[in-house]
Amino acid sequence: MSNVIAIANQKGGVGKTTTAINLAAALAVAGKETLLIDVDPQGNTTTGLGIDRTQLTMNLYDVLAGTRFLAEVLRQTEIPQLAIVPATKDLVGAEIELVGAENREYQLRDAIVSVRDRYDYILLDCPPSLGLLTLNALTAADSLLVPIQSEYYALEGLSALLETMNLVRNGLNPRMYLEGIVVTMFDSRNRLSHQVVEEIRAHFPDKLFRTIIRRNVRLSESPSYGKPICLYDPSSTGAQDYSELAKEVMTHGENNVHAEKGIG
Repeated sequence: MSNVIAIANQKGGVGKTTTAINLAAALAVAGKETLLIDVDPQGNTTTGLGIDRTQLTMNLYDVLAGTRFLAEVLRQTEIPQLAIVPATKDLVGAEIELVGAENREYQLRDAIVSVRDRYDYILLDCPPSLGLLTLNALTAADSLLVPIQSEYYALEGLSALLETMNLVRNGLNPRMYLEGIVVTMFDSRNRLSHQVVEEIRAHFPDKLFRTIIRRNVRLSESPSYGKPICLYDPSSTGAQDYSELAKEVMTHGENNVHAEKGIG
């Protein structure tokens, strides 16, 4: 049975999609069968793995609309252990259509059931909002991973996300827990970056990943080449950091971390 991890932060520009792509790739390179599901209508995770959205005949929208099974839509990537369920702007329509659907919060969870046994990890890249698509992802997930940029307003919105997570856990998905918070775009030369890390550690001492994702030009370039950083530049600090993050995530899984009581 796979570990399903939602990667979410309603604040944009925090490295969420970069983390989804490169954590999934690092898990796959480490030998874990991994599925990455692009739940964001922007489809940046899809293009970041080299898939031309204009050539897609089906995507996650078709699954949520009930016209395709998840297994029909997924595509293999350059990494043998990594598959992706792509997204296009059609997903905007899915969010609207889901509003009137029965059991609307469970559509993604129910779709994943058919493939869970095939993967060690299923990662869900959520939109930068707390709408119905993100709600579906949180309901489907075992845990939540939150990327946070090391900048002044880093903690802004985090309380709202954790509040939403608790509402989901209390009403829709009681098994869900906080996988952890990962600091992204860290600049060691910037004193503010260090202050932000200390502030997050003070608020969430047990939930901050030891691995910090350093700001890295190669990491920024790789999506435009449709490759995760481990293929684009395996010797870069970005590749090293996401490899270390994957090791931490795998350790969490092996320890079978259970939901803690009351976050927030």
